[in-house]
Amino acid sequence: MKMQDMIGLSVFGVEEGKVIGKIVDCILDSNWTIAGIELESKSFFGGHVKVVAWKDIVAYGEDAVMITSEEAIQKTDSDRIPYTFLEGKNKLKDLQVVTATGTILGKVSDVYFDQKMGNTIVALEISDGLVTDLMEGRKWLPCSEEISIGEDALLVPAMSEERLEKAINIVNG
Repeated sequence: MKMQDMIGLSVFGVEEGKVIGKIVDCILDSNWTIAGIELESKSFFGGHVKVVAWKDIVAYGEDAVMITSEEAIQKTDSDRIPYTFLEGKNKLKDLQVVTATGTILGKVSDVYFDQKMGNTIVALEISDGLVTDLMEGRKWLPCSEEISIGEDALLVPAMSEERLEKAINIVNG
């Protein structure tokens, strides 16, 4: 499943059986797992966001995310969130992907996670610009422990460019 596909999904409380809100972002940690989700908030001031920890998510699918109850929602200071996908000061989307040898592979356009594996991020979708995306398609890079999230870029191992080539060949046949 793509992380972009989770953004905008309705969140239901299993105990109450009602819509609690919509997902506006996903919270990530440095171990390449989804730590939780951020829900829409009506507060314009204060810097607090409404989050649900991953442990409180009962199930998720193409149409909705199910959480234990409304009590699972916590208010958190937005500055305390390590990484997010779409918004915030440490967002992953549009971050440049740079190899250890100084080659820019493109920018993060999406993140893939396998529903069978729970909240583990398995690959990054990388865009190399509109023209390249249209002509060649977007690339994807399998996640590994060697990838580190920096302030201005994702740093990936030197051999990552070759891993992109193999991924493209597999995807395109």
